[in-house]
Amino acid sequence: MSITTLLHEKSSIYTNHDRLFKELIRTFFQEFVEAFFPREYEYIDFSHTIFLEQEIFTDIVKGEKREVDILVETKLQGEETVLLVHIEPQSYFQKEFHERMFIYASRLYEKHRKPVLPIAVFSYNDPREVPNQFTITFPTFNVLSFHYLQLHLINSDWRSYIRSNNPAAAALLSKMGYTKHERIHVKLEFLRMLSRMKLNPAKMELLYGFFETYLRLNEEEERKMREEITKLPDQEVTQVLKLPNSYYEKGMEKGKEQLVLEMIKKGLSEELIAEIAKMDIEKVRGLKEKLNNF
Repeated sequence: MSITTLLHEKSSIYTNHDRLFKELIRTFFQEFVEAFFPREYEYIDFSHTIFLEQEIFTDIVKGEKREVDILVETKLQGEETVLLVHIEPQSYFQKEFHERMFIYASRLYEKHRKPVLPIAVFSYNDPREVPNQFTITFPTFNVLSFHYLQLHLINSDWRSYIRSNNPAAAALLSKMGYTKHERIHVKLEFLRMLSRMKLNPAKMELLYGFFETYLRLNEEEERKMREEITKLPDQEVTQVLKLPNSYYEKGMEKGKEQLVLEMIKKGLSEELIAEIAKMDIEKVRGLKEKLNNF
């Protein structure tokens, strides 16, 4: 494979990644700020929210064009002060990233002459931190001190968000710091969070598609998760199993039948099982008889 082809493929991966993050944050902008930046959330008037077109700047030194990913015009609570919120998802480690954020903020202020709240979302699987400030100093005084907010997902504790009903937090569990052995538990908690939310099908599909892009269980892990689902309280089992799970919606009939068998073991009624599994009641009865004979 040539270097050119490899660079093209990497560029495509970053582009798809950025697109997913932009779509998630644009759809759940208020929820995103509430979950991860609660102090700033208290000061923002979300009744005034306008997503601006992408800003494109030219880096004269490097000869590159840079795009500001997400730019939102809003206001401060109880004031007429217009504020720009700049959110920059970053999918790879960049040592000089803090300088880049400063350049973006200075260009945005130069053009709009409005206060800028800069936020970076690091989604790469590298725990190394980058500075959250950019400074310019002279021996006799501090010329400039620029700061920006950071969300470094791999260094975030996924357990801190599972009690919430926040859709942005639910989707981003998939990029937080968890071990290989916690994958099943993370997926289960994601489904439990979704089951508590009242979202339209399009938003639900966005959350589920985002999560599955970054944390997709294999068949054995799915089987173990089905077992864990049946250990939940009956009411919660019903709600979780109504969700469009990968083993259910995507045609894995074997997995679907296994779910039905687990519900039969829990003593759920045939009618309820048929409704949840979208299965003919006669087939449910056949599986029940098969289980009893076994």
